[in-house]
Amino acid sequence: MANIFSAFPQLRTAAPRLARRLFVCPPCLHASTSLGAVPRRPITAPRSTPTLRPSVVQAVRWKSTQPLRSSVNATLPQAAANPPAVTGGFPKTSEKKVAYWLLGSAASVFGIVVFGGLTRLTESGLSITEWRPVTGSLPPMNAEDWESEFAKYRSSPEFALLNSSMTLPEFKQIYFMEWAHRLWGRVIGMTFLIPTVYFISRRKVSLSMATKLTGICGMIGFQGVLGWWMVKSGLHDDLFAEGSHPRVSQYRLTAHLGAAFAVYVAMLLSGLGILKEHRLLADPVKAKAALQNLQHPALRMFRITVPALALLVFATTLSGGLVAGLDAGLIYNEFPYMGLGLTPPKKELFDPFYSHVPDQSDLWWRNMLENPSLVQLDHRILATTTFTAVMALFAYTRFSKSVRKTLPRDAKKGVMGMVHLVWMQATLGIGTLIYMVPTWLAASHQAGALALLTGVTLLYHRIRMPRRAIMQQIFKQTPPQSQKVPSFHSKVPPPFTKGK
Repeated sequence: MANIFSAFPQLRTAAPRLARRLFVCPPCLHASTSLGAVPRRPITAPRSTPTLRPSVVQAVRWKSTQPLRSSVNATLPQAAANPPAVTGGFPKTSEKKVAYWLLGSAASVFGIVVFGGLTRLTESGLSITEWRPVTGSLPPMNAEDWESEFAKYRSSPEFALLNSSMTLPEFKQIYFMEWAHRLWGRVIGMTFLIPTVYFISRRKVSLSMATKLTGICGMIGFQGVLGWWMVKSGLHDDLFAEGSHPRVSQYRLTAHLGAAFAVYVAMLLSGLGILKEHRLLADPVKAKAALQNLQHPALRMFRITVPALALLVFATTLSGGLVAGLDAGLIYNEFPYMGLGLTPPKKELFDPFYSHVPDQSDLWWRNMLENPSLVQLDHRILATTTFTAVMALFAYTRFSKSVRKTLPRDAKKGVMGMVHLVWMQATLGIGTLIYMVPTWLAASHQAGALALLTGVTLLYHRIRMPRRAIMQQIFKQTPPQSQKVPSFHSKVPPPFTKGK
């Protein structure tokens, strides 16, 4: 062997490398490489067999009943033995840009709700008598197209009973109002659907957020269907009383309004939730203390009251949709009285005229949903209840010592903001009623309702606990409290001394 090395000096250098490649399996070879390269001994004398590191020798030996991969993983470091999550999976938290996009979409929904109120108040909603989701994106481009659209509108009940003297320039004004409202809805749908597909496919959002975004996309599509279903109710004589004012069904109008508010709240809560998760994970120690403070028993009643208040605000908004659908704001234009008393006569509130069955079993609920007098009274009662509940919550947070000391500062600001919003909304509502529903004031009242719902949603967001995955991540990152070390000024017991 020595003669071979003396005859071929290059073989002396290649022998250890060849031995490793020929007599060591590839997994063990890679394992030894990850653990560190095998140190080479200086060549001072010929050697017959290569020397391997003990870790490599240990990696080569395994029992026949033990799989090879487990023996290799036993020699790998902890990071290599436990590989990270699959890169194609969803992250634990969504990116911040998703939150900003959601908040921008919510602002756009806020705007279209107010613009939709203007469309209804100007009686422009029935100007387009067809629903063409794709081809309807473009307005009439020439005089022939305008004459065709105007001819369709002249065949509607609204033109025959209300606008029989309307000219083509006047028709164009109400047409563009409804066209802009529908185009805005299409823009919201496309600017939400396309980014949703991108964020989910690129794994920019968590799994729970991906589910929420998909649900909001479905709600937006359903909202478009509701919008046409509502408009369709005002285009046929058989859907409203004979000889009455042509209008859309108050039920469908309320459903359309409620769905828009639900989409807005879903976008707002989702966007704020992402920002809150990033803020909590940035400082786990501070986040843990804040979450434990929210779970204090003194705040239990407060945390139950805020969601109930949000539902009350939403119900008041829906009753306002019924008032708008029936034009109930055009009667009893005074406050707080309704005629000679606080309420109209009972016979007027529960009129048998609105009952549709001979036994009058539907007298109560028909009047509550179709009688303008009772619908306005219900809205007044709900609005007064909402105002009283907000002021009571404010007083509770100020005069209860335990709540005042425990309630976070941002929650206190949220309650104060609710007080300001409810006063503004009450003033707008009373002014709208007294001045017989002027367009600008009624639109402001509708915007105020959405602003009040925004305020209670923000308050709920500030006291809401994050999802379970974020809670676990926060409490795992928080280091355990170490044992207190006595300071220099603390009293230390004297050392033990043997008695004399």
